[in-house]
Formats: sequence, C-alpha cells, structure tokens
Amino acid sequence: MKKYNVGIVGATGMVGQRFALLLTDHPWFNVTALAASPRSAGKSYKEAVGSRWAMTDPMPESLKDMTVLDAVEDIETVVSKVDFVFCAVDMKKDEIKALEEEYAKHECPVVSNNSAHRFTPDVPMVIPEINPEHIEIIHSQKKRLGTKRGFVAVKSNCSLQSYVPALYPLDKFGIEKCLVCTYQAISGAGKTFERWPEMVDNVIPYIGGEEEKSEKEPLKIWGKITGNEIVPATEPKFTAQCLRVPVSDGHMAAVFVSFKNKPSKEEILEVWKNFSGAPQELELPHAPKQFLNYFTEDNMPQTKLNRNLEGGMAVSVGRLREDTQYDYKFVCLSHNTLRGAAGGAVLLAELLCAKGYMDK
Repeated sequence: MKKYNVGIVGATGMVGQRFALLLTDHPWFNVTALAASPRSAGKSYKEAVGSRWAMTDPMPESLKDMTVLDAVEDIETVVSKVDFVFCAVDMKKDEIKALEEEYAKHECPVVSNNSAHRFTPDVPMVIPEINPEHIEIIHSQKKRLGTKRGFVAVKSNCSLQSYVPALYPLDKFGIEKCLVCTYQAISGAGKTFERWPEMVDNVIPYIGGEEEKSEKEPLKIWGKITGNEIVPATEPKFTAQCLRVPVSDGHMAAVFVSFKNKPSKEEILEVWKNFSGAPQELELPHAPKQFLNYFTEDNMPQTKLNRNLEGGMAVSVGRLREDTQYDYKFVCLSHNTLRGAAGGAVLLAELLCAKGYMDK
C-alpha cells in the first residue's frame, strides 16, 4: 500500500489527540498537517495543547513542534499538505457540516468523527465490518458536490460500536425489537476525572442527544443504497437509555432483543464466533483479528480489563441468556475513543484507501 499524507482537523481535542497517537508510525499514513481553532493557530502542537493532553501515552515527538493551522481560515494550506484529513472539530453542527463540505470541495476527502453529516443522505456512515458497501454512495455525493476527489465519510456514534456489531450478524434470525441501556465513559464527553471531579462517585442519567442517536443511527447502518441516497431501514425497532458513569474509557451496553425466528443460544454464539468483515478479509492495519469476543464468565466483560482488547478495536460480549420479556439479553463493551471514535475513523480510512477512494 502506498503512503498517504494526512491531516488532523481538530487536533487539540481529546479525539484529535487520540488520532495523533494512532497515526504515529502508521504503516500507511503520515501526519503532515494539524489544524484547530484560531486560539491554537500559529502555536506548536505542544504549546497549543498545553496541560490539556489527556492521553496516558505521551505526545508523539514527531508532532510536538508542528505548527497548528487554523481549521477554517487555512483550508488551502492544509489541503496543499495532505491527501485527506481526519476531522474531529468542536463546533456547532451546521458549522461542522459547512466546514467538512468545504474541505471536500477543495478536493480533499474527509473522514469524520463528527455527527453533523451522519444523516446526510449521500454521506456513508460506516462500521467497516458491517456496512462497507455504503461507501459506494460516495460517487453520488461527488456529483452533488461537483468534486472529482473530495467527499465526506463518517463513522457512527461511539456507543453504537459496542452493541450494533453484536446485533447485526443476528439479523439473519429476523430481529424485531431491541432495548439497549448504555453506560458511557467520561472520555466520551471529552473529559477526564481531573477536569470533571463531579463525576467521581456519580452517575448522570442523561447525555444530550445520545438516545436519539442510539435509536436512529442503527437504522441508517441497516439501510440500503437507493438511487442517490442511503435509505434507512424501518426495522429493527430500537429504544435506548444512555447514562454517564464514572469510568475513564469504555462504553458498556445492556442489550435486550427479540427475534421473528428465535435462535438457540448455541446458534448465537456460533454466529458471533465466526463473524468477520471486509477489514479482516483485507487485513487492514487496525482490523482486529477476532472482531466479537464472547466471555463465558458471569462477571465478564469488565471495562477496566477488556476495553483495550486487540488495541481497543475488538468488541467484548458476555452474559448471554434468555429473558422473561425479550428473547435474549446480553452485555457488550467497546473502547469509545478507539473503536468508537478515532480508531473507527482510522479503520474506515484504511478501508477507503484499500478500495481506491483516496486515489480517485
């Protein structure tokens, strides 16, 4: 695979910092541009981030002295340095939509961690193991934007990465409805315990917009390309509650599911064991070898023990059992800033590169 020069737009935030770590020494990608808000522009990356470095690993030496550009005002400069960009800016949703399309119109593909374009009909929202075929809508998006290379592709909400991968391969049995309760880490809010001391010994039973995303986004992932858009599915029916819990990293989900054709427990376990997708077939650098990992112990998976499984890119599942009102219930776990955020976007970019979308 050829080497690509890449930029991180929104490089100083928590997800931007995660991108910085993931892309250091990446076999395909070389970071050549960093961009952020006007208050960071013109400073070195080390100076711009300052005491806000939130990762346990140190800032990459190769990026410390790189000058941060203005994500909005310096688009042409950023584009001149890169083949494509990762986007993780903290702005109003309409501003993010406009910014990402502006990069695309400058013939720079955008792989976004943001939610702004997730329901734009011709923007693919992809979990690479599940709906890689959705990237084909990019051809329609380019026609709308009037671009040759430029486009926007997004990853789904971070909490979906825990339970949708476990549910999707079970749809062969006809999923009718699903109830999910998510228990989400504070890094999903861009926080650490040092910056959010009120979360210590506390649970907040509300995360703005999260329940709507948890109920709607899976239906776009389940959707089909029809003409020039991705039409969301109408089933399965999802309902969700989302809670913020005092955990640094890792989103857990309690899942309840009913089927049209109820499988046996053994059938479900066999499906999970054998499920893989395009990233595994293509041997993409960030693809976990075993995507879904089932734990037989009653007290597993555990956030602290299992969130970093396969570099934080695998999904852990446990406690599968029959339910009194639904057919089955189980729990899932994924690392929210790795599989759920920056890692999922890097894997999507690897898929797009492998399929030639970054070369067109």
